[in-house]
Amino acid sequence: MPEAQEDRIYWIDTLSRIAQPVLYHLTNRQLKEKMPVEGKIDDRPMYTHLEALARLLTGMAPWLETGSHEGEEGRLRQHYADLARQAIDAGTDPSSPDFMNFSEGYQPIVDAAFLAHAILRAPKELWEKLEPRVQQQVVAALKATRTRKPGFNNWLLFAAMIETALFRAGEEWDRMRVDYAIRQHEQWYKGDGIYGDGPEYHADYYNSFVIQPMLVDIIEAVANEEEAWGALQERIVKRAQRYAVQQERLISPEGTFPAHGRSLAYRFGAFQVLSQVALRNELDATIEPAQVRCALTAVIRRMIEAPGTFDENGWLTIGFCGHQPEVGETYISTGSLYLCSAVFLPLGLSASDPFWQGQADWSGKKAWSGQGFPIDKALKD
Repeated sequence: MPEAQEDRIYWIDTLSRIAQPVLYHLTNRQLKEKMPVEGKIDDRPMYTHLEALARLLTGMAPWLETGSHEGEEGRLRQHYADLARQAIDAGTDPSSPDFMNFSEGYQPIVDAAFLAHAILRAPKELWEKLEPRVQQQVVAALKATRTRKPGFNNWLLFAAMIETALFRAGEEWDRMRVDYAIRQHEQWYKGDGIYGDGPEYHADYYNSFVIQPMLVDIIEAVANEEEAWGALQERIVKRAQRYAVQQERLISPEGTFPAHGRSLAYRFGAFQVLSQVALRNELDATIEPAQVRCALTAVIRRMIEAPGTFDENGWLTIGFCGHQPEVGETYISTGSLYLCSAVFLPLGLSASDPFWQGQADWSGKKAWSGQGFPIDKALKD
């Protein structure tokens, strides 16, 4: 079997391993009963279950939407798409024991946005195929978050993402929340593909965890609704492309990357932008799609195979490389960890796509083995 094909199988197997406990227990409406809640403060059970569902699906969505319909992969994809729809029902049905919190505290606006992002990424499988009853449950859940005021930072994009999903669903939506998030992030742009997390620059991976993926998908959905939004689309995409170049260069020959900044317990979710740009076939001309796959596969293997990454029942544990509880901030709990699924976005590409063909060394491997590699240069708007 070609190594590239083995990589795709490995990615699917790894995503399945991560997803199985969450979706299985939700379809049986036993998530709250069965899921452990590891964390540092006592309020996490209010939020952790919505985190697990929404963050998992935001990474799975492209595979569920456009993954293979043939053979064993097609069967597995359909199985998980069915489970995902049942899980959304279980989490948004007020009569369900797994009904999730969309209105208490501030955290729900975050994970309602990740659920909205999943729907935006898989409109057929995670929206159109929902029963009308479940669609109305989802709409009610998303609208319930409007009583939450987002922080003056990347959280503005959570409010905007929720409204964007409502727009795509044909529901009443708030243009002001979308406009405010887009315009404010334009003001917070620092240069060379980097946005501030609010007015200040933060040395962390939030440009990838939240800011650029949401900006790119929001602007694509609403660009035609306002001339001012459409005028920003090209530069937003170019910034994501530039940030993806930086992300690819962060990966060492051994498949490691710098453990800096907050939320390291999201593990390889730190590479969401690189994965998203690859999914969109918008990688910089200096980067071969296969080298991104090889680099990300090295990272996934390095992290997922670390002892202690899963507990005895298959749930993710808090850590960066293995079980490292001290790495988790006070807002981190078991459900939070499922944002790692964002690395798997390229599974939405066909197995015949160049991303899944051939082998190629990535920049870090080339540089540290004496091979030639392209010089780097900053992006100028």
